[in-house]
Amino acid sequence: MSQRIAYFDCFSGASGDMLLGAMLDAGLSLEALQAELAKIPLAGYSVSCERRVQQHLAGTKFSVHITHEEHHHRHLADIEAIFAASSLPAGDIARILAVFRRLARAEAKVHGTRIEEVHFHEVGAVDSIVDIAGAVIGLRLLEIGTVYASSLPLGSGMVQTSHGPLPVPVPATLELLAEVGAPTRPCDAGTELVTPTGAAILCELAEFRQPAMRIQQVGYGFGTKVLPWPNVLRLWIGEPSDVSHAEPALETVAELACNIDDMSGQGLGFAMERLFAAGALDVWFTPIQMKKDRPAVQLGVLCRPEDAARLSRLLLEETTTFGVRHQLLVRYVAGRSFVEVNTPWGAVRAKAKILDGEVVAVAPEYESCAQAARQAGVPLAQVYEAVLAGYRAGALRPLDK
Repeated sequence: MSQRIAYFDCFSGASGDMLLGAMLDAGLSLEALQAELAKIPLAGYSVSCERRVQQHLAGTKFSVHITHEEHHHRHLADIEAIFAASSLPAGDIARILAVFRRLARAEAKVHGTRIEEVHFHEVGAVDSIVDIAGAVIGLRLLEIGTVYASSLPLGSGMVQTSHGPLPVPVPATLELLAEVGAPTRPCDAGTELVTPTGAAILCELAEFRQPAMRIQQVGYGFGTKVLPWPNVLRLWIGEPSDVSHAEPALETVAELACNIDDMSGQGLGFAMERLFAAGALDVWFTPIQMKKDRPAVQLGVLCRPEDAARLSRLLLEETTTFGVRHQLLVRYVAGRSFVEVNTPWGAVRAKAKILDGEVVAVAPEYESCAQAARQAGVPLAQVYEAVLAGYRAGALRPLDK
């Protein structure tokens, strides 16, 4: 197995063409991809890629061009027959069919039918077959051994499908993500950001976490839609780094701030609730003194840079402020993972801090501790102490993949 790893940074969602565009931008040869796709007995299409620039960010757009119209839908058995007749390596065929079987399970559950009876509509079309096969082939040609992916912004609104208008994310996408417990985050994009094809590829092939790695190549794959931000999927390719000697990770975050002297505590509390629900990393209030000696509050928000504009708009809507300050900061962060700690009242969740590959501290999760305290009728502080005692005794069980 190759030691090269890939991390798909899906800050604007994921689709089949975005995944392949990112691979091509990171060094995958279009000619080599076409040669491998030619081993599949599938006619009526061609593929191309082109350089694009959007909001000063350059990348690659991958496209599948249909040369004649299809008038039928495929079942899983039809997909299996296509790849059984191909001359692709057996490993590729197994991974491609695993993606389609995962899709079939999701569709069957959503529509209340059996896997064998599922009609692949959009996903059974030639372009989606090429996207799925191309993604598997591309990872092999790039010599990727392990694939990782970020959390997924799901979008919002409605989308027109062969089943009629459906809510975003469409039911099949949501079912795919639920099956693997994929991490998601809110995004009021008003459109679909994660397609069933993109979700199926990542859910089958990727592990949803960011790895420690030495980055060697970066690629940007463009989507079709035009959004207020660069609609690209970012691919990092490199080698695993030795986490046992790793320094704290360095990352860029955005800080938003505004001063407020004319809102009630209830209004500020509601604004905090909305900000966390919309994806803020942290929200806090600082007592300050404003002009005319008025006591006031500075509302601070920490967020991902790509969420800054959206959360600034939310601040303007939910508070009385007329302006929001914005700055980019660099922060060092320790590794972290969620664990369960055994206590006399059952397993309780905690967040583990990791430095130099070792757990150096745990922070009990309030909601999990509170639930245990309520059920057992014991003080909350007693549950907290039991979690810390369990950590000191080594009674931890990892919850992350």
